[in-house]
Parts: sequence; C-alpha cells; structure tokens
Amino acid sequence: MPTVIHPTAIIHPRAEIGEDCQVGPYCLIGERVRLGPRGHLHSHVVLDGNTAIGADCEIFPFACIGKRTQDLKYHGGDGRLEIGDHNTFREGVTVHLPTAPDGLTRIGSHCSLLAYCHVAHECRLGDGVVMSNATQIAGHVEIGDRAVFGGLCGVHQFCRIGRLVMVGALSKVTQDMPPFLLAEGDPATPRTVNKVGIRRGGFTDEQIDGVAQAFRILYRSGLRVEEAVRQLRADFMGRPEIAEFATFVETSSRGVARPAAAT
Repeated sequence: MPTVIHPTAIIHPRAEIGEDCQVGPYCLIGERVRLGPRGHLHSHVVLDGNTAIGADCEIFPFACIGKRTQDLKYHGGDGRLEIGDHNTFREGVTVHLPTAPDGLTRIGSHCSLLAYCHVAHECRLGDGVVMSNATQIAGHVEIGDRAVFGGLCGVHQFCRIGRLVMVGALSKVTQDMPPFLLAEGDPATPRTVNKVGIRRGGFTDEQIDGVAQAFRILYRSGLRVEEAVRQLRADFMGRPEIAEFATFVETSSRGVARPAAAT
C-alpha cells in the first residue's frame, strides 16, 4: 500500500519517509529523521534529531524518539541515533540522542520496548532485546542480544548486560551482568543460569551444562575472578559460549555482579 500520512501530522520537508509507511494523527517528524519502509506511527509520535529508523518498525502513541540527551554535560553536537528493523516501541517510550558531539545511541533489530521504557544517551542495545514496562536504562549502558528485563528495572550508567540475560522485575543493576544468567534484586545479583532463555536461544543440553559449570567456577569455587577465568579457559577450550562468558568477565570495568554469598 502507498504511504499514508494523516493531515494533522507535521513532517519537515527534508525528513525522509520510506515506502508504505503509515503516519498517524498529530505526529511530529523532524528535519533529519529517516524512517524506513513500512514504518507505522500511531498518533502523537515524536521523531527528531539525527535519527535513522529501519524497516518495519511500529511506534505507539506518545513515544518520543531522538530528542536531546538529558545529560547536563551536553553542549551541542551532531550525535546520531540508529535503530534497526522490526522494532516495537510502545506508549510513552523515550530514546535519546548521545551527549558526545560524534556519539552514537544504537538499538538493534527485533527489539520490544514496552510502555514508558527509557533508553538514555550512548546506550547500545543488541538484537531481540525485550524491556518490560517502565524499565529505565541510564547512559552508556550496553545490552547483549536477546536480554530480557522484567517491569520497573533500572540499570546504572556504564553497566553491561550480557547476551541472553534475564533480569527479574523491580531489579536495580549496578554492576556488569555476565551472559546467560538470571538475575534479580536490589542490587541485582546473579541467581542461577537462565536455562529457559538459553534453551530458547538454541543452546543444547551440553552447552547448558557447560554454562552451569562456568557459573559454579566463577561464583561457588572460592577462586578469585582472575583465577576463575583462567580455569574456565583451561577447562573449556573450544567452547565458544564459555569463551564468551570468560571474556565478558575478564573485560569488565565496573566489576561483575556477584551473589550475596560470594561477596
């Protein structure tokens, strides 16, 4: 079907609207916005800034994407917001431009950000991320592919969340969370392996057992983090999922979250 734009929508003449898009009532689209094909904007959506949105994205009422960062250090610049394909932004979602003049805020493809979620400046979200209602992601956070957040979660700035992590509702993440784990609490601590999530992610029983062993080595063996990483690399050579787990832990700058019993 051809692109349909409601007569009450206000679109800057230099904005780029792809083929077969639907732009609903009272939407505002800024000068530098690029909306990919088959985008669907419900009513009262605001798109602004140096923002590129991929194909087949659906954005619900009162979402505001591409406005200026809330960081008080912002003094102007030309940072970018890049959003992939097949994403859903529900009511009241906010996604902000970066603070740095040449910075980047990025959201991958096939993500679902439910009502009232917030993604701050310079965040990087992978593919398939699910953020349940009112999850709040502070600046410079990195989230791996297919991570899932329950409702009302908060993530401290500069934290990293690994691939296929599940963070339970009402959790506050203040340190890096290694991949493949299930975490919850205030502060959020790793509870166990996210077996349901990683099985859905295609892991075999052997791979799941390996991740469970890696969890025990890191958190239950009594080894220092550096010693645990060395043991993981020695015991699981040729196992890419364990190498990913070990590399994440090894490269943490904030420190990895640890269970209460392991602190």
